[in-house]
Amino acid sequence: ELQLVESGGGSVQAGGSLRLSCTTSKFSFHESDMGWYRQVPGKECELVSTINSDGSTYYAHSVQGRFKISHANDENTIYLQMDNLKPEDTAMYYCTKLPGPPPGTPYSCTVLAADNAFGYWGQGTQVTVSS
Repeated sequence: ELQLVESGGGSVQAGGSLRLSCTTSKFSFHESDMGWYRQVPGKECELVSTINSDGSTYYAHSVQGRFKISHANDENTIYLQMDNLKPEDTAMYYCTKLPGPPPGTPYSCTVLAADNAFGYWGQGTQVTVSS
């Protein structure tokens, strides 16, 4: 079974930074399309950012200019660098092997991750930003 492992979450004050990491030993990130999703309780599972095997990237409007997704050069790891964090960034963040859920999918990231629905998911890492 594919396994993704996230790390790097934590608690910071608004304006602070965190770097999330996602790693696996089961396949190459450089040959896969990967994404980060986040879940706020009571809201939809939200796509935050993606990075494709060709290196092209996508960012949700809410994080553009503040977050950066990247591949590690020498390790099978992808990063999500999060700067100028805001309280509304507080969420559980999930690393996902795409395609990921279509927009409007009425399930939480937690439920999707438990079933590896629409791809493969990590266990999630919590990010909490205080004002």
